[in-house]
Amino acid sequence: MRATGPAIEISSLTKRYGRTVGVERLDITVGTGEVFGFLGPNGAGKTTTLRCLVGLLKPTAGRVRVLGLDPVADHRALAPALGYLPGELRLYPELTGARTLDLLARLSRAPTPRRAELCERLRLSSGDLGRPVAAYSHGTKQKLGLVQALQHDPELVVLDEPTEGLDPLVQETFYELLAEAAAAGRTVLLSSHVLPEVQRSCGRVAIVRKGHLVTVRSVAALREARARRVRLTFSDGRGRRPLPGAERWSPRWEDDRVELLIPPHEVVAALRDLLTLPVTDLTVEEAGLEEAFLDLYRDAPGVRPDVSGQDVRREERP
Repeated sequence: MRATGPAIEISSLTKRYGRTVGVERLDITVGTGEVFGFLGPNGAGKTTTLRCLVGLLKPTAGRVRVLGLDPVADHRALAPALGYLPGELRLYPELTGARTLDLLARLSRAPTPRRAELCERLRLSSGDLGRPVAAYSHGTKQKLGLVQALQHDPELVVLDEPTEGLDPLVQETFYELLAEAAAAGRTVLLSSHVLPEVQRSCGRVAIVRKGHLVTVRSVAALREARARRVRLTFSDGRGRRPLPGAERWSPRWEDDRVELLIPPHEVVAALRDLLTLPVTDLTVEEAGLEEAFLDLYRDAPGVRPDVSGQDVRREERP
């Protein structure tokens, strides 16, 4: 099965649980071959959205298409092309790892050409696979979850907090697998609280807040729009001092050092003024995704989506 259009199309998705709103009028499009990040704090609606994508929940309103199919009505046809790692992985404790992989492969009705390779790369030994899941550590369960999501080489992989519990070496292997998936034209939707992980792996991200879309934008554009972190060290031993006009840059002092958050368009003019002072050391850092994420949450006046910029690949509605 090969999608000819977008891998994921979410249009006005709404899911309610009685009077509680999980998500409301969510619009997101993910292109084939993207590694796409999905961000938001607990309770923002991420898990609800992912469950609608994989056919575990039926939307209250709106439209969801995954590889051109309805995840609920066409679940049987979609399953062989879909890999899913839930945020709370629940397995049968009495089954061994090998029997668990066999069972999940039968449920997806797909061959598993990558199982042996993935077990080797993720350090899931034959001894591990022969033990019951009840004896697994959290990290070993997570590795088993990654293998089951990828063993059938799906076109689309939906991953919810995939590196939780993994040691650093296995995390590096996971990043390699993401890069290889993108190079092979596979699509990955990555939901994670580990923002450096998303920054490293994803080209674009959607950020949700209280069930509403805040923005869909490239990681590069998000970082570019955020303030630069400028650190200065002074040589005259005076410590904290007035810096004309710098209060709007949130100065943070420590002895003779100050850190400023300066908007990109003000950096050059600010440095011209600041370097007239007795400065012995200067660093300018581009903001990371974490700063961008926090800025958006602080600055957003409401929950109306901000989809400015040409990098947003979705159809605007009147």
